[in-house]
Amino acid sequence: MLHIFRRLFSRLGLGPRPPRVYALDADFYALLEGLDGEDLRAPLDVQTGLLLQQAFEQQQGQLLLRRRWEALSPREQDVAALTCLGYTNRQIAARLHIAPDTVKGYVRQILVKYNLHSKQELRMLLTRWDFSAWGPRGDGW
Repeated sequence: MLHIFRRLFSRLGLGPRPPRVYALDADFYALLEGLDGEDLRAPLDVQTGLLLQQAFEQQQGQLLLRRRWEALSPREQDVAALTCLGYTNRQIAARLHIAPDTVKGYVRQILVKYNLHSKQELRMLLTRWDFSAWGPRGDGW
């Protein structure tokens, strides 16, 4: 599998890179050695492959989150951002000049679109996102 990534990097003009060496605990190294015996790869190659796979999966996850964000209406994005900043429904309603029940409806729609069950799950899912533009001084409201 590693040779596929090397060819891909080469075709993209990224060239060969020196291998990274990571400190491994004994249990993880033993696991890598066990995997090595199954597919005849060195533990470092297995580790590198696992790290590349993890990075790829994280990138795919972020892409999916971005697409779901773009599927939200502008008002749903406002409500989601303010929710992630920790505003209550009443605070969001006052800020957006809408009724608290309307905010509650938007939150429900957002949770359905993200397949979540609570505002806390939404905050955790988007914890790495920067919503400072919606903050007290960042949006000019």
